Amino acid sequence: MIHIVFNEADVAVLQQAIELEPAMAGDVILIRDDYAVGPLADIYVAEGRQARKDWWREVLAGGDYEHLVDKEGYDDYETIAQVVGRMRRSEEEQVWIWAAQKKHDVCGYYWLLHFMKEFQGRVQILYLNNLPFINEKGSIFYPVNLYEIPAKEFLKARKLARDITLSEFEVDPDEWLKLCSEGKMVRLLEGGKKLVQADEDFYDNDLKKFVMADWQKASKIIHQFLAKAKHTTGDAYLLWRLKKMIALGLFDVQGKVGHMKDFEIKWKS
Repeated sequence: MIHIVFNEADVAVLQQAIELEPAMAGDVILIRDDYAVGPLADIYVAEGRQARKDWWREVLAGGDYEHLVDKEGYDDYETIAQVVGRMRRSEEEQVWIWAAQKKHDVCGYYWLLHFMKEFQGRVQILYLNNLPFINEKGSIFYPVNLYEIPAKEFLKARKLARDITLSEFEVDPDEWLKLCSEGKMVRLLEGGKKLVQADEDFYDNDLKKFVMADWQKASKIIHQFLAKAKHTTGDAYLLWRLKKMIALGLFDVQGKVGHMKDFEIKWKS
């Protein structure tokens, strides 16, 4: 059995759940890219893959995660090629896709379907769509992320596994390819699996609300945004957007504009 997740923090929790339930035994595979941002045109051919990698190289340049662009083990296409190889070599092998109801996971699911179509009937989805769970304190809560669910509660979640239907394998990839062709940079989840798209500056107006008249480190502004904004995204993307707005002369800045904690910004005096 192969378990696929879309967040690094999900891996450890799912592995703990597997230790509690041997019937779930299998490898936990992580899809690393955040397909909710960035270019998607021709994403399944070499030119599109390279264009996306070049975009990430620009976004991460000089930032906290710059070293990840070419890091070994961070290529989703190499990862999924290994999964496909295992599925082709053994007809007994199955894939379980674990996804929370958030744009990051849903976009990962859509990207993944392209590679799973030939294995219809052996690919299951566990989509935790607004489902209640019990936290460590015994209270009911609705997790946003899989890693928020205690390992023992994953045993309940596994009962939700269902086959991805033939209809889904036909309709969902077409919907994804339509989104890929629109040339937008930001994807948002409206509900269920429905995605809408926006331009790359979608988060800018909300991000600017956390810039004050006094000096603040970029890291503080980003963390406040992540804690309070209705729509959020990864901190690397937000750092890139702050740098873009600095380049436009919107803010005063002191320090080296690099890592999040390297510089401070405030409104123009």
